[in-house]
Amino acid sequence: MRSVGVEEELLLVDASTGEPLAVSGAVLEDAHRCSGECSRSGGVQEHVFEQELQREQVEFATKPVTEMGELHEEILRWRAEASRHAATAGALVAALGTSPLPVRPSLSAGKRYKWISEQFGLTAQEQLTCGCHVHVSVESDEEGVAVLDRIRPWLATLIAMSANSPFWQGADSGYGSYRSRVWNRLPSAGPVDVFGSADRYHEQVRAMVRTGVLRDKGMIYFDARLSAVYPTVEVRVADVCLEARTTVLLAALVRALVETAARSWRAGEPPARVGTDLLRLAGWRAGRSGLDGPLLDPRTMREIAPGDAVRALHEHVREALVDHGDQERVCAEIAVLLERGNGARTQRALLSERGDLAGVVLGCAGITTATPAA
Repeated sequence: MRSVGVEEELLLVDASTGEPLAVSGAVLEDAHRCSGECSRSGGVQEHVFEQELQREQVEFATKPVTEMGELHEEILRWRAEASRHAATAGALVAALGTSPLPVRPSLSAGKRYKWISEQFGLTAQEQLTCGCHVHVSVESDEEGVAVLDRIRPWLATLIAMSANSPFWQGADSGYGSYRSRVWNRLPSAGPVDVFGSADRYHEQVRAMVRTGVLRDKGMIYFDARLSAVYPTVEVRVADVCLEARTTVLLAALVRALVETAARSWRAGEPPARVGTDLLRLAGWRAGRSGLDGPLLDPRTMREIAPGDAVRALHEHVREALVDHGDQERVCAEIAVLLERGNGARTQRALLSERGDLAGVVLGCAGITTATPAA
């Protein structure tokens, strides 16, 4: 069975005001100190937390697993650990795609981040966004690129399901996922054409780096790509999800998408030749609507109700879900998601209930690290 792992970026916020705090250095220092103490006492040293572009955020990565229940435990564990380390700096962690409150982000130190800032100017300086990346193992680059070619039409639905960034600089953006719009300002982000082979994929990456616009292949920010580090396909379109259970739902669906695409490739079935321009429109529509308005049907690129788009994705990967033992979990979680809504809907409901964006942030911080009822 294919393994799956998740990277989540979390916002660091003041425990009293909800305002973003530039304390990632202190948070990571505490995490590394605790990791070192664990190692010296004979435990297993784990370095799961990493620096991100801005000092108002921190990232963790789960280990690769094959069982979704174990992935859920991993996410809950590392969200709780992130919260514990953040507390030493007077901060909370919040799984929010963007900061609801106004913020002037503080770029992290280092040559790479300095280069990004100088190259991309205001686009980089404003880029305080938190995403969720799902890694699924593949047997080879050829299989991985075949998967990339075949999952393209389905990725916009994942944007809508994960949408968790309705607010930007203190105002309602009118989008479910405004993070996706901010992220796509970067020149290498977004959907891409069908590659056809691993050789063509790698040549395209090399050509893009040779332009000098990008520093290295780590800045290939396609909606889905071959990981530069792991033998995985990395799907990068989702907002960080407010609830860990939603992250697990996305991971199960992404793994099933990868498996379904790989089976199609092995059967000699060609990828759908949906134009990249249409995929950009589908991504925009998903970011705008979330689950509260029409989406584009991945099969026809015509408007469709959001629930129907989610069910179409579910049906597309049903066989793989059954084979993975994930069908029951995914059915239940889709029903919950369609009834209660995504993080964007929760944030807007919290604003209506609490009356201000600080209340939204603090409420979401509580949801981020909540332990599910037994």
